[in-house]
Amino acid sequence: MNKWWKYLKWEFWPFWFFYIPVYFYWFYLSLRARSFAFFTAANPGMFLGGFTMYSKYDILRRIPSQYVPKSLWIAENTPVEEIINKIKKRKLRYPLAVKPDRGERGFAVARIENEEQLRNFLAAYPAWEWLVQEWCDAPIELGIMYCRMPGASHGQITSVVVKEPLQIKGDGTHTIGELIKKDERCRYHLDFLQKTYASRWNEIPEAGSKIQLTHIGNHSRGATFRNGHYLLTPQLQRVINEIARHIDGFYFGRFDLKVPSIEDLYAGRNICILELNGANSEPTHIYDPGMPLWKAYRDLFKHWQMLYLISVANHKRGVRYAPFSLLLKAIKSNLYKRKTYGQK
Repeated sequence: MNKWWKYLKWEFWPFWFFYIPVYFYWFYLSLRARSFAFFTAANPGMFLGGFTMYSKYDILRRIPSQYVPKSLWIAENTPVEEIINKIKKRKLRYPLAVKPDRGERGFAVARIENEEQLRNFLAAYPAWEWLVQEWCDAPIELGIMYCRMPGASHGQITSVVVKEPLQIKGDGTHTIGELIKKDERCRYHLDFLQKTYASRWNEIPEAGSKIQLTHIGNHSRGATFRNGHYLLTPQLQRVINEIARHIDGFYFGRFDLKVPSIEDLYAGRNICILELNGANSEPTHIYDPGMPLWKAYRDLFKHWQMLYLISVANHKRGVRYAPFSLLLKAIKSNLYKRKTYGQK
């Protein structure tokens, strides 16, 4: 498929293009708040409110340990051998999830199966801080958006998304490559899949067998986002409120988590929180393939309004807006790394 063809579906539009209307709304809200970096006050417990270049590991340490996978922080410029020794000392088991400690939108995130693969991966990204986690195999992956006004005892869930990985089903006749080309969702990520499955492209899977093609629950990595509003219940509100109230300085963001079953989710057990995002969080249910564009913007604008209200309320309680110069410096640093190393 021509790489431009997928842009006929708005969910695949480039981020900068899709957000053009939001830039105007941000400008309006900035004038009202008298700060172009007003959102940096949304989460006092996160660097820049969790908008960019904040430490994932630092946030995970604030979440009750029973909800977080075994994790390890790796300092910048740590030699590969030392990283491997730290993993062994921490007794982390493969497969591992390896991601930049200060990264966004699925950039440089990988599932690592063994030590050799880890060496090869790290060699492509020198001078980075890393977050290394044991892989969570729970089958259900969700993104849950949460907002709470400062001073309130309870917040509210404003978005639930169910993340579906790319997968194909063997028929005993067609190759993996042929099955990928036949699948509507897979064709939107053909270049990535051709590179990833080059060694298995001509392999013929057994009839009825399922092959999960992607493991990272990110839209840019092929995951399909489904609106999970039907999962929103009083039980889920209680569970997320209970977790959120333990996190100092957190008022606005999205929990990315996995869970074995919806029953476990509602009971608040066996929940594995992979990340907690801050002011840069999106209500990712808007990327549901069936979501009309106008509804996506409607929901996105509602969340920016909530981000504004929370930030201003925190500011009135003494939380300072970050200098716009500091915000620009952090954004430039993030963009520089992405440009330098590319989407590996």
